[in-house]
This record gives sequence, structure tokens and C-alpha cells, in this order.
Amino acid sequence: MNYFLLFLLTAFLWFWFDRLIKAINLAKAAGKRAYLDAGVQFLDDTVAGISLGLARHISGCLTLRRIYRFEFSDTGDRRLEGGVALFGGTAESVTMEPHRL
Repeated sequence: MNYFLLFLLTAFLWFWFDRLIKAINLAKAAGKRAYLDAGVQFLDDTVAGISLGLARHISGCLTLRRIYRFEFSDTGDRRLEGGVALFGGTAESVTMEPHRL
């Protein structure tokens, strides 16, 4: 019985970690696309998760909403913040601090 519980816990942790890595990669890709379109530099090639919660989808199902923070530079010497909100498995929105074009 103990081995079965250990197996279930391991399977759950593996599933959670796999979904987390996929969400981080999706957030990085969405952030990079937005920053390339805006002509700014994506810094550090990292994202930081700042929020995780449940939200209701249009269809009525509860889905995870994750919010990640990025840093970018418009001039090469300033660090500005941006963020992306993931709703389920898609990028819902990308925001960026005001910057020079």
C-alpha cells in the first residue's frame, strides 16, 4: 500500500512539474514574440511566476490562470518590466511598461 501511495505522489508531482515547464516555455515564447514585435530586447531569457489561481473560462470550466513577469530593455541601459497572463494553455495577454520606440 505504501508503494502505491508513493507511486501516486510521484506521478502527481511529475504531472505538475511537466505542466509547469510547458507553461514557462509558453510564457517565454509569448513574451519574446511581443518584444520582437515592439523592437525591444528581452533580458535574461527568464520569466518569474508571480501569480497562480483559478479562473472561469467562457465555457464555464475552471482553469488555471498563471501570470509571469519579464524584464526587457528599450535602450540597452534601462530595465523595464513586462508580463504575460496564461489562461489554461494559451497566452491571454502580454503587457509592457511604457518604453521608447
